[in-house]
Amino acid sequence: MPTAGPRSGDAIFASVERVNAELFTLTYGATVRQLLTDLEEVEEVNKQLDQMGYNIGIRLIDEFLAKSNISRCVDFKETADVIAKIGLKMFLGVNATVTNWDAEGTCCSIVLEDNPLVDFVELPDTCQGLHYCNILSGVIRGALEMVSMKTEVTWLRDMLRGDDSFELQVKLLKQIPEEYPYKDDE
Repeated sequence: MPTAGPRSGDAIFASVERVNAELFTLTYGATVRQLLTDLEEVEEVNKQLDQMGYNIGIRLIDEFLAKSNISRCVDFKETADVIAKIGLKMFLGVNATVTNWDAEGTCCSIVLEDNPLVDFVELPDTCQGLHYCNILSGVIRGALEMVSMKTEVTWLRDMLRGDDSFELQVKLLKQIPEEYPYKDDE
């Protein structure tokens, strides 16, 4: 994953085209509501949101790399910092911080200062197991996989569940060796 270069998350966010935030929030809410209706099981909705995010993340990384103009990260710590300070700012306009590193430097928390996905949202009692913003964990997981990092991304805290902040745990499971196909001339 690239490191922060000449363009900050704020500069990139200011220069990219955006859709109306309220329209985006309401459309996402309608998507979650439809999944709840179609799938009926909250855990299945969580899985579907994660998979949708994963599919977005594996495509979004190309745009991120093209627009951010940053060089390759040296380690997972630097990668997490780029996600928090540039990636989340670039695509969601959200400031985030990286905290709670483990001793090995393979697990951390990303705490979001704001979360536009939850504007206008209140979960009913029947949806208390729902990770409403699970699409974000999938996006991060998918994007990191495309830059050779197999990760597990889970929600630790969620303001929709009564917590004081939104906190994702990102755990590096393994570095995926980059493979370059070649044609053997025989």
